[in-house]
Amino acid sequence: MRKIVLAAAIAGAALSLAACSEGTGDAAEETIDNAMADAEANAEAVGEAVEGAAADVGDAAGAAVEGASDAATEAEADIQGETETEAAAD
Repeated sequence: MRKIVLAAAIAGAALSLAACSEGTGDAAEETIDNAMADAEANAEAVGEAVEGAAADVGDAAGAAVEGASDAATEAEADIQGETETEAAAD
């Protein structure tokens, strides 16, 4: 009789542990899903930031080239004694 009670107690404990393990597995799966969603959201935010920075760099580079071109035209006009319009036409 003692062995039957002991076996029943062990079986009950095993079922309890199995239920806990299933709950833990579900929680771990949910945690992984949340981590993946967070990583995806962060990657998207980084992508948008990079695109914005690239656009800003492109705008700044265009402005720098335009400024350099204007300065070169002005320098040519001064050196050759021309107007800036004549220097720009060369």
